[in-house]
Amino acid sequence: MTAVTDASIPGSPEHRPRVRMRTFLVAFGVVALLVAGIVSYLASSSPDGLDSATLQGCQTVETNGTEHLVGNCIAQHATDHAMASSPLADYSVHGIGLSTGLAGIIGVLVVLAIAGLAFRLLGRRHPGGEAHNGAARADAAVATGPGPVGRER
Repeated sequence: MTAVTDASIPGSPEHRPRVRMRTFLVAFGVVALLVAGIVSYLASSSPDGLDSATLQGCQTVETNGTEHLVGNCIAQHATDHAMASSPLADYSVHGIGLSTGLAGIIGVLVVLAIAGLAFRLLGRRHPGGEAHNGAARADAAVATGPGPVGRER
């Protein structure tokens, strides 16, 4: 008689092919870069709700190649923020036209690098050799059996 194992049952977790973590991370990175590089061009250039609310009561007038606001609105006395002259300000790369996608790709790469570094630092082992993820504790619990609950005295 042949024993039936979970691996022989179609649809069981053991029967499904496992996706390696590296394959998943590479696929995730590619999709994130594609979304940042391509879909970012589909974003609306119209002001969002906050911008349009602060501009109510004003008109934008161009004088000598510069825009300024005329009227009475919240945004009339607004100034640029401290990072307005940074290389990736206004969702573009400074000095390169139509660079929204490039700015998105750079942003994704920076976030993935910071997240990867953080996970690597958090995933380091304790001096005693125990992992942070709790795998050693789970193995120890299986080896020692159930706790005090369910044991007879």
